[in-house]
Amino acid sequence: MVDKKTKTWAGCPVRFGMSQFGDKWSFLIIRDLMFKGRKYYHEFIEAGEGISTNVLATRLVDLEANGIISKSKDPDKGSRFVYTLTQKGIELMPMMLAMMDWAEKYDDATEVPPEFIKKLRADPTALQESLLQELK
Repeated sequence: MVDKKTKTWAGCPVRFGMSQFGDKWSFLIIRDLMFKGRKYYHEFIEAGEGISTNVLATRLVDLEANGIISKSKDPDKGSRFVYTLTQKGIELMPMMLAMMDWAEKYDDATEVPPEFIKKLRADPTALQESLLQELK
C-alpha cells in the first residue's frame, strides 16, 4: 500500500524493494560498486552503459537518500567524491548474485565470466565472502 500523504511504500516486499533501488540505472550503479570497483562519478559515466549525467546524478542522490550508498570527499583529491555501498547496500549482494545466476542461464549473450558463475554455483557463500573482502 502507498500512503499518498507521505509517499511511503509499505506491505509488499517487492514494492518496497523497488522503491529503494528499483530501476535499471540504480541496479547498474550498485553492480558497478559491488563487482566492478567503480566509485567515482566519472567512472559510472564511462562504464559504457550510456547513462546521462542528469540521470546518474538523480540516481546517486536517490540511492544515498535511501541509505544504499554513501558519498564522501575523496581524501586524495578533495574536489571529487567517492561513492561506496553502505551495509544496507552490501546486503543486496545475495540478490545481485541470484540475478546474475538466473541471467547466465537465460541470456545467450551473457557477460558473466564462466569462472565467476562456476564459483557462484559451486560455493555461493565462499564467493560472497571473497567479494565482501574486496569491498572492505
